[in-house]
Amino acid sequence: MENVPTENNSNGNGEAHGTDFSWALYALKGGKKVARSGWNGSGMFLWLCKHTPDAIFQIDFNHSYPVGDYIVIKTAQGTVESGWRPTSADMLAEDWVVVE
Repeated sequence: MENVPTENNSNGNGEAHGTDFSWALYALKGGKKVARSGWNGSGMFLWLCKHTPDAIFQIDFNHSYPVGDYIVIKTAQGTVESGWRPTSADMLAEDWVVVE
């Protein structure tokens, strides 16, 4: 993707500053990891998990479905959770950053 946020607009701490959630979503689609600036002390960040042609979710022997793209979060507890969804506060925030 063109104009994906990079470290060129860095704050000197290894974070590229953006603004709103649309910027963060664009960065995710471009392969970057993003976080809210308030999250960084706890090591939390998001990334986009892209599907692969052979990725399937198998319910039982007779039913399986292809897996689509989804956003994953690394939590403050160090676990990884798939299917992250932003809150209204996340979508309205203007403190999103790209993390390395």
